[in-house]
Amino acid sequence: MPLAIFDLDNTLLGGDSDYLWGRHLIDLGVVDGEQYERANQQFYDDYRAGRLDIDAFLRFSLAPLSQHPREQLERWREAFIRERIEPIMLPAAHALVEQHRSNGDTLMIITATNAFVTAPIAERFGIEHLIATEPALVDGHYSGQTVGTPAFREGKVERLRQWLDAHAASLSGSVFYSDSINDLPLLETVDFPVAIDPDERLAAIARERGWPIRSLRN
Repeated sequence: MPLAIFDLDNTLLGGDSDYLWGRHLIDLGVVDGEQYERANQQFYDDYRAGRLDIDAFLRFSLAPLSQHPREQLERWREAFIRERIEPIMLPAAHALVEQHRSNGDTLMIITATNAFVTAPIAERFGIEHLIATEPALVDGHYSGQTVGTPAFREGKVERLRQWLDAHAASLSGSVFYSDSINDLPLLETVDFPVAIDPDERLAAIARERGWPIRSLRN
């Protein structure tokens, strides 16, 4: 069955779950509001501009996971999904996912955002296969570190190829939907790249190469 691969933030979602999780922590008062917001916004701006230092960002974004018990984190996450994620799950994104499901395609989300944040979002879309940056657990607690290669830029291709090997699958007939210039390596890897509400740089490349450009926003 062909793979239908979806980026998550600003593709299936009308916003960025990583950034919004940071906002959620600020509103809960569990991080320093002014300092954390300034850093959160800078990392988000760097990501959008295609210049994100992924290692620095992961040290920042995973630190709060290491500072609180998993049970508390999961309670905060339940409210986060309900209050901040469900309202930005785009109806047209649901329709696109269901179209591929009805075609019998294998559905996958691949995202740089960590699996703690994204696993329940993939479940909301009914997508079984998730490749995300994996936060490390030590004795049942998040350590603030990662396991394996972060699913970012070329790392998405590396992680996907590992998944293909493990599942004896191929990229024949594969399609990948993304909004971001950061996903150019994976867009160039699949058979059918599609730009979804793309940033300016990705839109220019998509036009130049004749890739479809679609919107799920309206």
